[in-house]
This record gives sequence, structure tokens and C-alpha cells, in this order.
Amino acid sequence: MTETRNLLQGTTGDWEVVVGLEVHAQVASNAKLFSGAPATYGAGPNENVSLVDAAFPGMLPVINKYCVEQAIRTGLGLNAKINLWSRFDRKNYFYPDLPQGYQISQYKDPIVGEGEIEVALDDGEIVTIGIERLHLEQDAGKSIHDLAPKESYVDLNRSGVALMEIVSKPDIRSAEEAAAYFSKIRTIVRYLGACDGNMEEGSMRADVNVSVCPAGSYAKFRETGDFRHLGTRTETKNVNSIRYVKQVVDYEARRQIEIIEGQGEIHQETRLFDVATGKTRTMRSKEDAHDYRYFPDPDLLPLEIDPAWVEEIRATLPELPDDKRKRFAAEFGLSVYDASVLSQDRAKADYFEAVANGRDGKLASNWVTTELFGALNKAGLDIDASPIEAPALGKLIDLISEGVISGRIAKDVFAIMFEGGGDPEAIVEEKGLKQVSDAGAIEKAVDEIIAANPKQVEQVKEKPKTFGWFVGQVMKSTGGKANPALVNKILKEKLGID
Repeated sequence: MTETRNLLQGTTGDWEVVVGLEVHAQVASNAKLFSGAPATYGAGPNENVSLVDAAFPGMLPVINKYCVEQAIRTGLGLNAKINLWSRFDRKNYFYPDLPQGYQISQYKDPIVGEGEIEVALDDGEIVTIGIERLHLEQDAGKSIHDLAPKESYVDLNRSGVALMEIVSKPDIRSAEEAAAYFSKIRTIVRYLGACDGNMEEGSMRADVNVSVCPAGSYAKFRETGDFRHLGTRTETKNVNSIRYVKQVVDYEARRQIEIIEGQGEIHQETRLFDVATGKTRTMRSKEDAHDYRYFPDPDLLPLEIDPAWVEEIRATLPELPDDKRKRFAAEFGLSVYDASVLSQDRAKADYFEAVANGRDGKLASNWVTTELFGALNKAGLDIDASPIEAPALGKLIDLISEGVISGRIAKDVFAIMFEGGGDPEAIVEEKGLKQVSDAGAIEKAVDEIIAANPKQVEQVKEKPKTFGWFVGQVMKSTGGKANPALVNKILKEKLGID
């Protein structure tokens, strides 16, 4: 991406935006990180709580090996270094829904180190975003303030649920990149089965760090590694939507520029996003690491990982979205954008591939992305609930390729299939929708149209663009069944158009 594309214009000059995301992804696991209590969503208040989660005296945490495996799997999916030695620390702070008075997390020695991912933007450009680290930690519970006028309640169902915190480097340079990065992280963890990515259930959320600096400052940061070039950042907590991430970056960048240009000062603080207004507001002053008084958790031994286990996990990884995107583009001749759209979701990618194998990849892509995805969005359905299965859509595309039906008729057949299912061949036969490829019948229809419209015949010789009108009239007269290629060929011959 060019530097000028990153710039925001202020009243005193151009500004650069620098964004870092801390993505909290709930580990897909049946049990919590340090206890055997269920980690399922939707249970009644305080039903999924063990004595460990409630911090009863004498209760000791025991690491869930599967959560560790999921963190390693995710690190591999992020092209990141797996640290064979890591440890847990206590992060000390007080909330009513944090029964221990501290959170078990990882600070200096995380399980996953540096990595990077590729992110596709809407215009097809690919940008690389660095990953600083991934660490495991336990979630807190939830305070509920709207059940009584003068009391707050605490639900500890989430207390102790395993989270992966994925921290990006300050490589994100715009609201668009931030949203695309968050979306890509979600895609990767869902491909891996490491997190379900259900943001509406709290399974995935982001803390959005934003700062602004005068144009040219980011290059100085890259040269020196001095974060002071990037300006003071704010952190907006618990943003649980890709769209909201973009809104937070847009709003915060403009707010900070306005304050600085008005001779004000940006304070390092934690903020909250108001979805109703699209604005952020102050929550509290931002804590630094020393405020949490981190120290190694005395109840947990360090994690020492066998390299052979890492390789076993690596061998189980599915084809990841970047590899799938590149393969779709090469194998099916798709644009970077179309390949990115089709590889974003594993179920959608599998559906497309089942349709496209052995067929025209671009034609299959058009039918899947435009017709099917459009119909599913309108109906509010996921790909798994599609009324048209992949083999049936493939058959419909075959009917077009074989000249049995036209593309226009295919849309009518598609609508019937989407409404009530069915085999496309049977629908075409039953409805009498087979394409007319009889040159004599088409020639007769063409002759009738030409004879009935002498003025248009004269006009088309002067304005060849009006040729499409004749095509439309012939298709109309044949009920849309005429072979379009034959219609064009015969019309050009009759009208004397090259």
C-alpha cells in the first residue's frame, strides 16, 4: 500500500493512522482452561462453575492439555513461532466478577511468538500484518447491572473459560485494514476449529489500539523502533463486530487529530464504543504492565512442549485460507478478489469447490458468489442451510454449458430450486424450458421481428448499439428459450452487421 493512501487530511497537514489489535478468541474446548467445568454457551447463571472457577480456598488450577493444543494449532496457522517453553503469570486487579482477585495469563513468556498473516483488501491488494504474540489466559465472569435497580449480579459461567489473545504488531494503517485483519483472524481460527468465531455470543472480540502521528512519522518508527514517533494511543475495549472495528478506527483517528490540532493532548486511556452513536467514550486511565504486578503463578509449572507434538499438530492442519485463495486463483482462473471471497469461510469454500470441479471455474464462481450467496443473504441462511446442494448447482451449470438452457432460463430454474429444491434436469423437462437451438425456428422469429420493425432496421445501420434491442425482441418472442449465440449470429447476418 502506498503511504499517500494511508494519509488523513487535517487542518494543519496530513496525518498517519497506526492501529494494533488485541483479538480475544475463546478456545473451542468442552472444558475450561484450569478446571473441568463446561465451557458451553447459553447455560443458566452460574451453572457452569466449579470450585476452582469460584476461587474457593485451597482449589488449585490444572492445565487443560487440549487448550494448549488449540493454541499451538492457532500459532501454526498464523505462521508463528511456537515457544517450547512458556509459563503462566498472575495479572493482579480487582473486579467483582474476578473471584481470585487476579487473572491467570501469560506475560513475558507466551506460548506463541512472532508470526504474520496476509490480508486481502477490497481492491484486491494483499498486505502483510505482523503478529507479536499469542498467549493463553482465563476469562473473567460477567457483572449484570440491569436485573435490579440498586444491585448488581455476578455470573461466573465465563470465569476460567480459555481465551487466546492474539496481539498484532502496529502494522495496520487504516480502518479498512483493521476490519480486514480482524475478519482474517476470524477466518483462520474457524478454519482450524480453534474458535467458533461467534462474536454475538462473546466468543471473539477485539481491543482496538489507535494513535495518529504527522505524515512521515511511521517511516521514522520503522527505522528506529522508537514508539514515540507513533503518538499516544488509546485502547477501545471489547469491540465485537468487524463493522464496529472499522467505525472505532475511523472515529478515534478523527477525534485524536481534532484534539491535537486544537492544541490539546491525547491521554493514554481505555475507552468504550457506543454502538448507538458510533462514538467512543472514556472508561478509565490506561494501566501499564507494572500496575498489574505480574509475577509467575506459583500453582502452575511452566509449559514444556515436545517438538514432536508440535509436528504432529502441524500434520493435522487443514488447507488454510491463504493457500486456498492462491490455489483457487491458479486452478480455477479466478481474480484475487473472487478467490478471497470464496476462501473466507471453509464451508463456502468447500461448497464452491464441489461445484467447480470439472467445470468452468469462473462460471461456477459467478453462480456461487452472485446467485447463491445473494439468495442466501436475502433469506438469512448460512451455506450449511442452503436449499440447493452443491451437486444440484453443478448440474444446473452443466445444463448451461451443454446448451440445454440459456443463462436467463437458468435463473428461473435456480429460483425454483431455491424455493423448493429439486433436480434441475427434471425441472427443465417438466416446465418445458429446453433451449431452442433449431436454426430454422430462430430464423423464422428473426424474420418476423425484422419485418415488423422497418424503422429499427434502418436505425441499427446508423447506430449499431441498438442491435441489443433486436436480440431482446427475439428472446421475448421465443419465451427466452432461443440459443443466444444463434440469435446473435442470425440477426447479424440478416441485418448486415459485422
